[in-house]
Amino acid sequence: MKLVPEELGQSGQELAALLKELRLAAGLTGDRLAKRCNLSQSTISRYETGSARPSLVAVEQILWAVEAPPSIVAQVTALARLANTEWRNVRDLRRKGLGSRQAELKALEVSSGHMRYFLLSMLTGLLATPEYVRASLAHSPADTSKAVAGKLERQQILYDTGKQFTFILTEQAIRFPLTPPPAMAVQLDRLASLTYLPNVHIGVIATGTALPSLPLNTFTIYDNHMATVELSTGSVVFRDPRDVQSYLDQFEGYERVALFENDAREFLATWAHAFRS
Repeated sequence: MKLVPEELGQSGQELAALLKELRLAAGLTGDRLAKRCNLSQSTISRYETGSARPSLVAVEQILWAVEAPPSIVAQVTALARLANTEWRNVRDLRRKGLGSRQAELKALEVSSGHMRYFLLSMLTGLLATPEYVRASLAHSPADTSKAVAGKLERQQILYDTGKQFTFILTEQAIRFPLTPPPAMAVQLDRLASLTYLPNVHIGVIATGTALPSLPLNTFTIYDNHMATVELSTGSVVFRDPRDVQSYLDQFEGYERVALFENDAREFLATWAHAFRS
């Protein structure tokens, strides 16, 4: 099956109908199929109506239970991957409004316990000063006032000690001169101050550090159930556990070589001093 970005996340109903068709062809009731898959009957029902999105693991269990032929297995597995991967282009985000995007991110942060951010080229709004936030949106053709307010409001969640935040920043992200040097120094001071929060862990990867893999994109992982990957033209959302685990593995590799706590603060202080000079 050819992967077309605009089709990502849109195959859910087709997958649901095909799963139901396979169950009926196998002569199984929803309850019998559920028992074979070690799932509840209500879960099977939600999969078949499209009200819940089955993971690839769940789909493989169902395909095994209905004894699907190899050709059908390949078709349904491809549909399941499409259903668990969503493409969001920049044009749609702008059309909906940057403020609504901030509300969506806030809801994700409220519903997650541990959030991991790998920041390749610039800082995320959760860590940014007001001047940095405004500069990051300066080239947007839309009204950014609500987006700026939303980004700054979202920062309050950092002080919720019931949640864990881990940020891995490359030296490039820290040094990229998005604002004038004095403002960049203030931004780095803010980063250093946030390292003292008990639930916020900020790691820095210095240029020249040997890395376990080559970082290509900024990405965020919400618990172990969703990963979002940023591209210049939009973002890709992964929900399949194996895709999410792949990003968790990458993140843990970068975490092992990053500088934390006093080492990170010393690094940030050095560059803050350089910007002030």
